[in-house]
Amino acid sequence: MEKRDYYEVLGVSKDASANDIKKAYRKLAIQYHPDKQHDKSDAEKKEAEEKFKEAAEAYSVLSDPDKKSRYDQFGHAGLGGAAGGGGFGGSMNMDDIFSMFGDIFGGSFSGFSGRGSSHAAKNRGADLRVKVKLNLKEIAEGTSKKFKLKKYVACPHCGGSGAEGNAMETCPDCNGSGRVIRTQQSFFGMMRTEVPCPRCNGEGKIIKNKCPHCNGDGIVMGEEVVEVSIPAGVHEGMQLSMRGKGNAGKRSGIPGDLLILVEEEKHPTLVRDENDLVYSLLLDIPTAILGGFAEIPTIDGKAKVTIDPGTQPGKVLRLRGKGLPALNGYGKGDIIVNISVYIPETLSKEEKKTIEKLKESDNFRPSEGIKDKLFRRFRSFFD
Repeated sequence: MEKRDYYEVLGVSKDASANDIKKAYRKLAIQYHPDKQHDKSDAEKKEAEEKFKEAAEAYSVLSDPDKKSRYDQFGHAGLGGAAGGGGFGGSMNMDDIFSMFGDIFGGSFSGFSGRGSSHAAKNRGADLRVKVKLNLKEIAEGTSKKFKLKKYVACPHCGGSGAEGNAMETCPDCNGSGRVIRTQQSFFGMMRTEVPCPRCNGEGKIIKNKCPHCNGDGIVMGEEVVEVSIPAGVHEGMQLSMRGKGNAGKRSGIPGDLLILVEEEKHPTLVRDENDLVYSLLLDIPTAILGGFAEIPTIDGKAKVTIDPGTQPGKVLRLRGKGLPALNGYGKGDIIVNISVYIPETLSKEEKKTIEKLKESDNFRPSEGIKDKLFRRFRSFFD
C-alpha cells in the first residue's frame, strides 16, 4: 500500500511550525489512543491502532529537521531503503512509540498494555556517524562502501546479558514483566498505565553477579566491518541510515543506527545543479564563426557535439539524459553546455591587419536583430 503524505496524515500544511506539527500529532494520538477504544469493535480497534502508528510515523519525520528536509525534497524515497530512518510503522510496536513520544503528553501516556520494549528503548545503543566521499560516477550508478567500525558490541563472555555465567534472577517486583501498574490522574480522568519497573529498570531480570569482562554492562569495545549500499542520485549533505549497525545497547538492549553522511568529490570540469550537470565550453573564434565539433566530458566518457556556424557566446546546448538520476529512480537530468567564445588578448602585426580588414565587412557588424536577441537573453537572467 502506498504511504500517505505525512502532512496529509497530520492535517497540516508544509509551512506548518514545529509547534503546529506537535499539536496536530497530539490531537490524533489522543483520538486514536488505545485507552479510548474500549467500546469499539475489534476491526475499529485495529484501524485506530494503524492510524495511531501512522500519525507517530509522520510525527517522527516532520519533527526531526534533518528527516523533514529530506522528506520535503525527495518524499518517501528520501527516507526508505538505504536512506531509511523515516518510516517505522512495520518494525516498531505501540510500546516503542510510547517510549519515543510519550513525553509529548506530559507523562500521562507513559505506557501501554504490552511489555519488554521499554528496556530495549532505555538501553538503546548510541548511533555511529561516518562520512563517505563519492564521485559523480558512483552517484550516477549507485555503489557500496565498506567501513571498519570500532564500536561497542555484545560481550562474548556473557552474551550481552551483563551477568556472569548468564545467571539472572527474576525481578520480584514485576515478576519478570519489566512493567508495573501505576494509577494517576490525567486529562482523561484516572488512568491505569504501565511503567518500567523501577527496581529492575524495566528489564524484568536482576543480575546476580556482574560479568567481570564488561562490568555488568553487557557490551565491550570491538570491531565490525559493515558494507553500506549507496543508492543512485544521492547528494551532498544527505544522511543515510542503517538501522541496528551502531553501538550495541547495554544488557541486550537494541543497537543504535549507523548514520552515513554523503560528501561529493568535485569533478574537474562538471558542476552539479540538482540532477543536471553544467559544463562551460570555451570556443575559439574560428570555430564559433565557421562551426565544427567539440568534445564534452560526461560522467563515463565524452560526447561529441556539433557547433553551428555563427554560434554566439551565451548559447546553451543540452545533452538530454546525460546527467544524474533522480533519487526515486524516475528520470535523469541533462548535461547543460554553456558556450563562451575566447577573445585573444594579444595579436601579432599580421593578425591585427587581418582583423582590421574584417572590421570593414558588414558580416562582422552585429545587426539590430542580433543586438535585440542578445539583450533579451541578458534580460532573461533577471526575470
